[in-house]
Amino acid sequence: MPDFATLAVFCAATMALLLVPGPAVVFIVTRSVAQGRVTGLVSVLGIHTGSIVHVAAAALGISALLAASATAFMVVKWLGVAYLVWLGIRKLMTRSDDGELATVRSHSRSRVFWEGFVVNVLNPKTAIFFLAFLPQFVKPELGPVAPQIILLGVVWIALGMASDGAYALLASALSGRLRRSTRARRRLDVSSGVIYLGLGAAAAFTGEPAKA
Repeated sequence: MPDFATLAVFCAATMALLLVPGPAVVFIVTRSVAQGRVTGLVSVLGIHTGSIVHVAAAALGISALLAASATAFMVVKWLGVAYLVWLGIRKLMTRSDDGELATVRSHSRSRVFWEGFVVNVLNPKTAIFFLAFLPQFVKPELGPVAPQIILLGVVWIALGMASDGAYALLASALSGRLRRSTRARRRLDVSSGVIYLGLGAAAAFTGEPAKA
């Protein structure tokens, strides 16, 4: 199992990434603004039910990848770095649409839950995290890889529920202002871009994990 220091660094990196608005956060915020707090929280549950798929895929796939080929692992790692940098640049260049939050249609809560599930299963930000960033915290010399990934995945989901739940509550409370404020959304884009670039740099300078 990862040691305390590794878990602490992982939690810090996870929170930094979770706080960056990606497809999941955008979905949660738009549902919270359009339909209120309860529907926003239902969307959070759907999103992190989808996260379970990523945890399972990572536990199976990364274990096999680490065992099979260090070169393949490094290819995945650098693709992840490139994607994080691309996300950062795209966020910095984003121009928010004034009508983006004002045109969302209402849906039933069950539909919102399953839409959230699909959004996160197909979320490239989450997939890249589990395929290219999370493995930096796995230490094969400490034992089997899969249980370590499952533990880190559970930590991710717990922190994700907390941060995304906060987004849902805040968005529902500030729904009127979020509909009107292009400047606030632009500031969020800039800070998101900087965090993505920082995470890309962190992933790039983290060494290759040792093979079992």
